[in-house]
Amino acid sequence: MSQTLWRPGDQGTYPDHADKLSEGTIYKPEYFEHIASTMATLGKDLYELSIDIHDHPELRFEERHAHDVLTAFVEKRGFEVTRHHLLETAWVAKYTHGNGGRTLGINSEMDALPGIGHACGHNLIAISGVAVALAAKAVMEKFDISGTVVLLGTPAEEGGSGKVLLLDRGAYEGMDACLMCHPAPGPRLSASLSSCLALQRVIVEFHGHTAHAALSPWEGQNAVDAAVLAYNSISVLRQQLKPTHRVHGMFEGRDWTPNIIPDYAKMTWYVRAPTRAEVDIAVPRVTACFQAAALATGCRVEVQLANSTYDLRQNKGLGDEFADVFSKKFGPVDYEYGIKSASTDFGNVTYALPSIHPSFAIPTEAGNHTRQFTDASATKESHQACLNISAALAATGVRLLEDDAFFKQVKDTFQEDLHLRKEESARA
Repeated sequence: MSQTLWRPGDQGTYPDHADKLSEGTIYKPEYFEHIASTMATLGKDLYELSIDIHDHPELRFEERHAHDVLTAFVEKRGFEVTRHHLLETAWVAKYTHGNGGRTLGINSEMDALPGIGHACGHNLIAISGVAVALAAKAVMEKFDISGTVVLLGTPAEEGGSGKVLLLDRGAYEGMDACLMCHPAPGPRLSASLSSCLALQRVIVEFHGHTAHAALSPWEGQNAVDAAVLAYNSISVLRQQLKPTHRVHGMFEGRDWTPNIIPDYAKMTWYVRAPTRAEVDIAVPRVTACFQAAALATGCRVEVQLANSTYDLRQNKGLGDEFADVFSKKFGPVDYEYGIKSASTDFGNVTYALPSIHPSFAIPTEAGNHTRQFTDASATKESHQACLNISAALAATGVRLLEDDAFFKQVKDTFQEDLHLRKEESARA
């Protein structure tokens, strides 16, 4: 990792913002000041909520404790809550002020990783969604801004594509825009508006025939040989894939023992590329490796294209406003760090409606999905970074609710990106 990244113990002149900020004023600074005071009031309670979730890590679709503590927290503070919303561990909290107005969507993730807990910092994402929603509510009340805030608790980002399921079931209908954020390595107290990789999950099953591995191996068709051959074929294929593409997988089986030719092997693969269109081109090249392995070993193969997630289409209107607030109040904004070589199911949301998903740096010795990142996700410094980005997102969301010209810009840039996607698909 580069020395420019924020590591534990690194300090600057100020604990809550970078040493150098952009000059100038932001849109209606009185809104931001009320957001900041709301964050200060909630800070201790939000930290305790974050640590509670961090100390009770739950895997995808099992986020029952997080579901309960998050819904109780927002319900106590004036939101109308629907528990077990469309999925067992999903939930939605709504607040409306005045008559009519626009609808601001916000996401809170909750799930952890097997064996290493909150190594992607979803405890911070959970409380960020809560902080943005409560700060927006406070501004709407104080300045009499009509509109609705919808905070959606989204399970199973890690491998379950919970947001894709919720999107298909109508959870995002009625939202004019949606906001969330994600922790990652980066420069101290910075944010990133990078994209991420689109992803296609592929499930492969090889079916062979058992035989005695010494007495009559010629009677068998070896499913593990097929899996190993496919694995090695993909390793060769990588030389002809673009450097921006990623293909990685693993295989598993049942009842394997050295003296029996195995009749079954299962593989799970991820195919990633910078855009959805590029993934669609790469997948057939990968699946050809499975077909070839089956042919070579005499096995039967079943290939299933499972859930897919898309690249992040950071809405330019929302992104420019967020960057203006963040850079003038907290620190630098880049387009290089963040989760740009990872993937998220929020990408599908950005294809459906105007959205942003900035990342925020936290001090860590290693990247996401490591035990060091699990530890980093529970520090006071990471909590402060989370409050910073939440304040900037809240300011962006309030402007969406209040400023008609800004909302038009958000819609226009979303339409421009629709045309860009079509061009990317034609070029892929």
